[in-house]
Amino acid sequence: MCTSLGYKDAAGNAYFGRTLELTTDLPYQVVYLPAGHEATSQIPGHPPLKLVARHAILAVTMPYRVPTPQMPLTISDFKILEGLNDQGLTFSLLSYPAAGGRQTSVDVTQAVLSASDLGVWALGQFASVADVKAALAEQPVMLQPLALLGGVESPFHYVVHDATGAAAVIEFDHGTMTVYDNPVGVMTNGPKFDWHLTNLGNYTFLSNVDKSSATFGTYKAVQPDSGIATAGLPASNTSVGRFVRAAFYAQFTEKAASPDLAVQTLAHILNTFDRPRGATIDYPDQGGGHLEVQGLAQGGAEPYATEFTCWTSLSDLDRKQFFVRDYRSLNFTCFDLKALAGTGAAAMIPLQKLSGGPVDATGLLAGKTAH
Repeated sequence: MCTSLGYKDAAGNAYFGRTLELTTDLPYQVVYLPAGHEATSQIPGHPPLKLVARHAILAVTMPYRVPTPQMPLTISDFKILEGLNDQGLTFSLLSYPAAGGRQTSVDVTQAVLSASDLGVWALGQFASVADVKAALAEQPVMLQPLALLGGVESPFHYVVHDATGAAAVIEFDHGTMTVYDNPVGVMTNGPKFDWHLTNLGNYTFLSNVDKSSATFGTYKAVQPDSGIATAGLPASNTSVGRFVRAAFYAQFTEKAASPDLAVQTLAHILNTFDRPRGATIDYPDQGGGHLEVQGLAQGGAEPYATEFTCWTSLSDLDRKQFFVRDYRSLNFTCFDLKALAGTGAAAMIPLQKLSGGPVDATGLLAGKTAH
């Protein structure tokens, strides 16, 4: 499961953050694709769609197929799960198992974009949410069965944000594509996006103002701590509950006074959605809504599935900076797209190589006597 949200600082600069949860780690790669990078989107029975990037991209990716000795993975096998381009446009993929269904046929002479390539298409070609929406009105998109996911058809939502703070959700529901403007700037998983908006009507009482005292008869009750304002938030980690909580934090969290503080604030917000292994578990005979990835499952003796936050990312859409940390890290690693502008070739590094524990500052303190 996943949670995404937009945030603005006191100056109105836009930021974006998301978590990604699965029941297993995958071979995620952080990829840099320069402007001019070429890719091809192919739907069987249709002409290939050639994509030449107008904008540089920094993204977290995963392979769409299982490698074999005869066919090892290349950079073209990796699909974008989360990314930022040099114009401040972001793209995010979030789980949505109800996405499948029969689609309207497209003329076989027409080049069609695979939904798996929406990330490289959107980030490589466009600078704004408005541009993406206009292009989607003309460009046919089709779902494809994904072997890694047991043959299901691209069970995802797709979310785009830009440097103005605009946001949209691209959703396939039973074969029909709908593009929604996203006025709250948050997204989780199922049900449909417009259902989540309707459900917010059940939470109009929410406020970040603590009401810490009340009178019952002649007795004045006083709350002995702060934080009572969040008592009405849903507590579960379901997509419905996380959507409401994300909308609350995006709305009420203090607007930071500087970009660096804004990134730190966004990290604190995303920390509230961080999920450790074992916090919730599912036994096979009880069912569950997990995405199962064939061929890439890690070994383990646990008789259950447990979703955990595989990684969290933050994007500064004005400064074009991308931050990411995985489950084994407490700190974020930063990538600066502006600094990468002179890199003329695609580059890739395993996310796992960025893993690290806490910095040990014992040596800094040793021998320092307070006066």
